[in-house]
Amino acid sequence: MYCYQCEETVNGQACTKAGACGKKPEVADLQDQLTYILKGIAYYNAKARENGITDEKVDQFIMNGLFSTITNVNFSAKDFQKYIREGLEIRDGVKRNLVTRNIDLGEAKDISFGDKIKATLGMSDPETRFEIPAAAIVTPEVLRTTNTGILATQNEDIRSLRELLTYGLKGLAAYAHHANVLGYSDDKIFAFTERALAATLDDTLSVDDLVGMVLECGEYGVKVMALLDEANTTTYGNPEPTEVYLGVRENPGILISGHDLKDMEQLLKQTQGTGVDVYTHGEMLPANYYPAFKKYDNFVGNYGGSWWAQKSEFEKFNGPILMTTNCIVPPKESYIDRIYTTSIVGFDGVKHIDADENGAKDFSALIEQAKKCKSPEQLEDGTLVGGFAHSAALSVADKIVEAVKGGKITRFVVMAGCDGRHKERDYYTKFAEALPESAVILTAGCAKYRYNKLDLGDIDGIPRVLDAGQCNDSYSLVVIAQKLAEVFGLDDINELPVSYNIAWYEQKAVLVLLALLYLGVKNITLGPTLPAFVSPNVLNVLVENFNIAPNTTVDEDLERLL
Repeated sequence: MYCYQCEETVNGQACTKAGACGKKPEVADLQDQLTYILKGIAYYNAKARENGITDEKVDQFIMNGLFSTITNVNFSAKDFQKYIREGLEIRDGVKRNLVTRNIDLGEAKDISFGDKIKATLGMSDPETRFEIPAAAIVTPEVLRTTNTGILATQNEDIRSLRELLTYGLKGLAAYAHHANVLGYSDDKIFAFTERALAATLDDTLSVDDLVGMVLECGEYGVKVMALLDEANTTTYGNPEPTEVYLGVRENPGILISGHDLKDMEQLLKQTQGTGVDVYTHGEMLPANYYPAFKKYDNFVGNYGGSWWAQKSEFEKFNGPILMTTNCIVPPKESYIDRIYTTSIVGFDGVKHIDADENGAKDFSALIEQAKKCKSPEQLEDGTLVGGFAHSAALSVADKIVEAVKGGKITRFVVMAGCDGRHKERDYYTKFAEALPESAVILTAGCAKYRYNKLDLGDIDGIPRVLDAGQCNDSYSLVVIAQKLAEVFGLDDINELPVSYNIAWYEQKAVLVLLALLYLGVKNITLGPTLPAFVSPNVLNVLVENFNIAPNTTVDEDLERLL
């Protein structure tokens, strides 16, 4: 394996023996194969789209396939074998449709796009195409011959930009998936994804061409986050400032983690009146802010903290845990019989819940198991306040402007992004604590768990930590900044008293970064380490054009950012 898509990759370079996330080499290889096949589907489907042929099922397969390869989403070799089998069939079907219609396949007509993988998996014979033999795990030698791995691209800068684009597309696919679950989609987002995936196999594209494509990915990042914001707020109302309970009650409970609000809704409906309480964990915390969920009296609050602490927190919860999207880590034996996955999340040996053809899910197994479990062990007590997405923040815009003009607020610091398990992420806690009392933190994503429970006080009733929600709600921070620029009569968003100290871990954070770059945001501090997939020359481009810098020490970064 060779994987360096997350921040915690071994030695800041690459995972080559096993994933730091817990991913096994065979799963990493299968993910590489699936990604390569998705590029083939994208190439042919883009040709079909050019000729007026569209198929949303194909579009969704590409999006879901990309999402499944994001860090901490799916660890199941069986699932990826299934995706590969289905992907090859979809690819062949799209290609066959083009040939039938006498549509020119272009220069790719002689490119296999996975035929060697197909042969390796024993799928050349139609009689065996639905069975992947036990020997399906492809060796490194075969990977090199099939050109599915990262290192198949020899030019370091081209490889860097192709991977940067691919990881941005994975983040885009995740947000598109969440929107589609709620019935929202945009054909232009599908079209761009296919065009960009195909571009990663186009040897005629230069570094400048790929830089342009990467920034265009940021443009579509803004669009997909706006689409998801519309989907969430139209369906469940605008998040509102909310005091979230952090303790526990005596009833047995179910813990829900991930990002999928529709799963949250269905779980609350099915647990109502059963005597089973529901708690959020990790990135599901912002579900507490939505009006639609507050009517359920068995919705208690939030349990625990960030994704990386789940092994100890899940063990102490005592009841069933539902993982709805990414953020699962290999479970401990002590609770593996209590953890359930759904949607595209997967882990071999864990129970999985599928949706029916209408998107409905049956959570009765969790509810019945919960009734037999002890109530959660209390981890902490008290409350925290969140729910400051763009609607809530802009409703007090006049108050914020007044505080800025009066000198009570001197700086907004965007501390959005991801959390992680490494000790150096204590930097973000120390940075938040060291900020002057006139600084307000704007946050979204699980990075907030490093400081959202600190007692930082408020400024004239405005909390010094304004939590907009999940990582996809970084869009809210953009809307807030744009509105402030408008109120202050500024043409350039960089003239605002706003600094950016962004933490990253996985590929959705990559898309958020690209979205900020597309919007022209400069002087971003990124950490806790720079991405291993960004080559020195590509980094120079980012530094020269956007003045991106790695974080250093709290004192040095405070001086520079303030």
